[in-house]
Amino acid sequence: MPVARPESSDARIIAHVDMDCFYVQVEQRKQPSLRGQPTAVVQYNSWKGGALIAVSYEARKCGVKRSMRGDEAKKVCPQIHLVQVPVTRGKADLNIYRSAGSEVVSILSKKGRCERASIDEVYLDLTDAVENMLCNTPPESLESIDEEALKSHVLGLNKDGSDIESGVRQWLIRRDADHRDKLLACGTLIVAELRIQVLKETGFTCSAGIAHNKMLAKLASAMNKPAQQTVIPLSSVKELLGSLPIKKIKQLGGKLGSSIESDLGVNTVGDLLQFSEDKLQERYGGNTGTWLWNIARGISGEEVEGRLLPKSHGSGKTFRGPQALKTIASVEHWLNQLCEDLSDRICSDLDQNKRIAQTLTLHVSAYKSGDLDSYKKFPSKSCPLRYGASKIQDDALILFQAGLREYLGSFRVNTEGSQNKGWAVTSLAVSASKIVAIPSGTCSIAKFFHTQDPSCSSAKQSHEQIMQGSVPLLPLTGSESHSVVVPTESQIGLPETEYSITMSSLNQPEENLKTWEDQENGPMKYSCNQDSLIQEAHNVLAENKSPSLPSGRSRSCLELNQTELKMEHSRTEEAKIGNLVSNLERQQQKRKTSKDMGTSSILRFFKGRNNSSSQTLEHGDTRILPSSATGQDSQRREAWKYRNDEIDPSVIDELPPEIQEEIRAWLRPLKRPSVPKHGSSIDHYFSPTKNT
Repeated sequence: MPVARPESSDARIIAHVDMDCFYVQVEQRKQPSLRGQPTAVVQYNSWKGGALIAVSYEARKCGVKRSMRGDEAKKVCPQIHLVQVPVTRGKADLNIYRSAGSEVVSILSKKGRCERASIDEVYLDLTDAVENMLCNTPPESLESIDEEALKSHVLGLNKDGSDIESGVRQWLIRRDADHRDKLLACGTLIVAELRIQVLKETGFTCSAGIAHNKMLAKLASAMNKPAQQTVIPLSSVKELLGSLPIKKIKQLGGKLGSSIESDLGVNTVGDLLQFSEDKLQERYGGNTGTWLWNIARGISGEEVEGRLLPKSHGSGKTFRGPQALKTIASVEHWLNQLCEDLSDRICSDLDQNKRIAQTLTLHVSAYKSGDLDSYKKFPSKSCPLRYGASKIQDDALILFQAGLREYLGSFRVNTEGSQNKGWAVTSLAVSASKIVAIPSGTCSIAKFFHTQDPSCSSAKQSHEQIMQGSVPLLPLTGSESHSVVVPTESQIGLPETEYSITMSSLNQPEENLKTWEDQENGPMKYSCNQDSLIQEAHNVLAENKSPSLPSGRSRSCLELNQTELKMEHSRTEEAKIGNLVSNLERQQQKRKTSKDMGTSSILRFFKGRNNSSSQTLEHGDTRILPSSATGQDSQRREAWKYRNDEIDPSVIDELPPEIQEEIRAWLRPLKRPSVPKHGSSIDHYFSPTKNT
């Protein structure tokens, strides 16, 4: 829905830079022999030679259009070179084009606030740059003007057919021009300079539009291509919009534009001038009515957002003609491919840009046999995004099944099973949105669940806690680890008599704390019977020596390297170990009392799952690794299911305050109508990860 924003009272200079046949230019830079040759980039599939996604101007002269398929393009232009887009996971891989677009953005962003609208187009707010130029080096003071700037197309200029470059020169250096036109003249010179710089550094040509707002700048950039620029002064806006078709305006190309044409009987933007703002508001609502009234007069207050990074990540694929998907199994296969691609991209964004996505959305186009218009009715579905390819795959499939039930409900068709029920999917797309920056120094409860999902192995260890799930980020008040361990989804049941503790619980100064390390596996942790720990600590106090592991515990309590374990035999150390003994005894007594009262710790919820898991202790960490973490267990484990009302509040009270606050946030009901219930219970965050 369009939003009416008031235009700033101060003059703004906005440029829209659009790359010329960008995908073709990227391929021509890779293969210089293609320069000057009719070329098209094709997103290959077996149906009619694939879809053309970019066509060079040489091929366009031969009659090739983007709407054609590869086979048709060869018939129209036999000498055309069809370059295939790289393929990864069965779909087009556009990373080389994204990278090339980033090269251009890095150059353009040096002159002003930059908003990357897509792979090959950018908005620039040059207001500060042009005002600075107008104050220090106005155009009329320049001894020479670059030839590229003199080739600019200034709307409304040279109508008599006089020399274009001479007319542009006079327009640029006018001393009697009003302030807004002088700013436009400065913008024209700056954009011409930027386009030359892009060509020199990347080898790419681009076209540009310069105007006082984003709407007009975008219209201008498409008026003269390739490798040209167009300027729209305020005096020419009415003439431009008077003959501009309604559907050429952004957000009017769909149903709203069709409604305006049929309801109001108008064909051009200028035709809207005959309707008052009240009339338009009465017809289309207050916001849309005001927006239409502004558009008819060339008014737009939309700001350049200053965004170099994308607002969302997406991965999609179309299935035309006989390629349409007609079974749940085929849909699941392609969802898995798309979700892996999406997972790679959001993990890369997290690693490189310290940003995390929060929402997963599934978009589907489909049709039902005998109802060719039904594809428009397939609902989009969203849910909170959980990091990890397997988790995204699971959630996407659930979203699809929910959407399919809703879609087929109107046809009274049973949606269970994988057989063809008369529907076919023509496109699938998954996207990750609501991307926010991670505040520096922020930690999460996930730090206590420090495991790594294989699908995100490329991310740095500093971000591993985010990979475990989409959980709220809360700063921790300290670096202490706690004796109560909340299992992750990769953790399985523990005997009620076992604890996992860390060496940091001794509260030793960092310079006095000795790290216990295994020669091959690095820092480790251990989990032992509490009574054994107390007894061992007593032995330390009595014998003044390092604790040893009880016999028979070499599997569950990993061996400690005695040569690396150096404990100072001082009264301070004895006092600290004595404190540890007291703490453990108090915890044991608390557990006995709690058990007598009919309550237990959070570990009770995971009792009886699998008591053979291998557990370790690591300084500053509390990781519990199941035996299946090595990849031996290839079967998916059954998910743990607990409803909110099944969780004893006293269990949460036993946790550290930082964790209590976060878990209670999880248990609050979420208002997400018509969305599959994800995260409605605590077990959602501990669900087993599917081995892939």
